[in-house]
Amino acid sequence: MASTPFIIVAIDGGAASGKSSSARTLSERFHLLHVDTGSFYRAITAELLRRGVAATDLAGVKSALAGIRLGTRVEGRSARMEIGGRVAGDEIRSREVNDNVSHFAAIPEVRTALLAYQRGQAVVARERGFRGLVMEGRDIGSVIFPDADFRFFLHADPEERARRRAQEGQQDAIAERDRLDSSRKTAPLACPVGAVSIDTTHLSLPAVVERMATAIAARLPDS
Repeated sequence: MASTPFIIVAIDGGAASGKSSSARTLSERFHLLHVDTGSFYRAITAELLRRGVAATDLAGVKSALAGIRLGTRVEGRSARMEIGGRVAGDEIRSREVNDNVSHFAAIPEVRTALLAYQRGQAVVARERGFRGLVMEGRDIGSVIFPDADFRFFLHADPEERARRRAQEGQQDAIAERDRLDSSRKTAPLACPVGAVSIDTTHLSLPAVVERMATAIAARLPDS
């Protein structure tokens, strides 16, 4: 009998496009390790700001990155980034982090520093006995795992995404973050060639998930 395949699911898209909710639901349904790379960049941003480093200070950023030790803590089905043995808290959702995360994420050295770490989450998933990995972000299907078994790109109208953020009680400069993430030279936000594009503007979460789950279920026996 063939062993159950280990699968990697890449979900890309802008803020409030439905990535996180969909990824968490798929994680539960198929016993996949859920990795939110946006939280990684937020955690790094919060740490750099805590150290008094600005995104415009490239030398300071490089120096700080050299001294940061990263680890992974698995909580339930989610991978959390540890920085110096500590998992970041609610500060990663602060207005200050929201205003700065895209600026730090646009720095090639920051993305390079996180590349191997993000790819290493597949090893964590295997070691913990998960059936695979579902990773969400902005360059997963294009840079981190371009050969992922499944690559999805979620998008929605800016007005709808702003409404979703407001319902969550969060403030997020969605249009500005989209502009910065889409125009950066390194790993810009874009639908990867060959990925399945899903407009979530008028779709319910169950409908979005079902589109992805149908394809995934075909690859996993007894799912």
